[in-house]
Amino acid sequence: MLLAAVVAAAAATWYFLRPAAQTSAPSGPPRPMMGWGGPVPVKTVPAERGELDVRLRAIGTVTPLASVTVRSRVDGELIRLAFNEGDRVRKGALLAEIDPAPYRVGLAQAEGQLQQNQAQLKNAETELARYRLLFKQDSIARQQVEAQEAMVNQLRGTLKSNQAQVDDARLKLGWTRIEAPIEGRVGLRRVDAGNLISSGDSEGIVSIVQTRPIAVMFTVPERDLATVREEMARGHTLEVEAWDRDDRKPVASGVLRTFDNQIDTTTGTVRLKAEFANTDDALFPNQFVNVRLAVRSIKDAVTIPADSVQFGSRGSYVYVINEGKASIRPVTLGASDGIKVVVEDGLEGGEQVVLEGLDRLREGSNVILADSDGSMEGGARAPGAPGAGGPAAGTRPASAPAAGVGVPGTPAAGAPAASSGAPGGPRPGG
Repeated sequence: MLLAAVVAAAAATWYFLRPAAQTSAPSGPPRPMMGWGGPVPVKTVPAERGELDVRLRAIGTVTPLASVTVRSRVDGELIRLAFNEGDRVRKGALLAEIDPAPYRVGLAQAEGQLQQNQAQLKNAETELARYRLLFKQDSIARQQVEAQEAMVNQLRGTLKSNQAQVDDARLKLGWTRIEAPIEGRVGLRRVDAGNLISSGDSEGIVSIVQTRPIAVMFTVPERDLATVREEMARGHTLEVEAWDRDDRKPVASGVLRTFDNQIDTTTGTVRLKAEFANTDDALFPNQFVNVRLAVRSIKDAVTIPADSVQFGSRGSYVYVINEGKASIRPVTLGASDGIKVVVEDGLEGGEQVVLEGLDRLREGSNVILADSDGSMEGGARAPGAPGAGGPAAGTRPASAPAAGVGVPGTPAAGAPAASSGAPGGPRPGG
């Protein structure tokens, strides 16, 4: 029984696999292979000769040129807020007002004390003049004159102290009107009218940040600092672009102002500061942006996409296409703008460099050049592309291999397509 079961299983396996093997090998001319052993489809770009703007890329933080937390300098009841949250205010504009009544009383008291001491001083000076006249007549002793002179000097000192008290009281009365110390945009208020506030409150009443102009802080590697310093020393204005967080579109453009006075030893970078006019408020404080700093321009340079460069044990190299074959070309790289890189030695302008399909290339590999629309070199199209030569879509069994293009045995470009009724390709004589 066991032997019969094994024989039955073997027969069933042979029966079901035999039709698949027959249908997977359609009749007609053999199709070329597109696997690892066949030609490799690649996309190439020419090495261009022209001008390249060297740009340093970094991540920056938008920082206001000035940021102020508005606090009260005197204690009292907040009776009025004179701003709307989010408004732009000018320097000196009224922001809030504290009850001035107690400070008016203090000022009047200081002025009264000053006036009293002024009268005493005037009387003492009159007495001193009389004493000096009597001393000349030898009617009084010198001691009385000197005592009166000391009294006058004492009252003069008291008068100065009284004047300082009056000035202090007047100053505190002026502080009851809280004005904007800088021009900028106010934030959300942190206290409401009617509250008692103190000069020791750390949160303050509101914050103001200067956004026009505004700065962007970013870092660059210390190896690039020498280039930046050289260009600034020559008097060149270095342009800085701020791009959005996805690095898809520019947000604003400005200029580099300065750099820090030391290198951060923990990261090996130096901080730079760029300034933007920001008239449209496109940059917001503490916003993260992608920064592109234009350092210099290189004339008559051979450039290729940075993605086409490969790195190995012998250095950097690229794949160059000659007569349908790929060959390795060592190159010496120069400056880069992050997208393109300068080739100082190893390439000439116009040579075709492989950009896509690098993972399957080897020295001497046969290649097929693919365009962006899927078409291949010579007018044929990649397998599966619309209008490609070979059997019509839907006529080849699902298990059949893809049709190749550009290898021996493949119909030339422009040859008639296979009939939809003959899944194996054109019939002889048809």
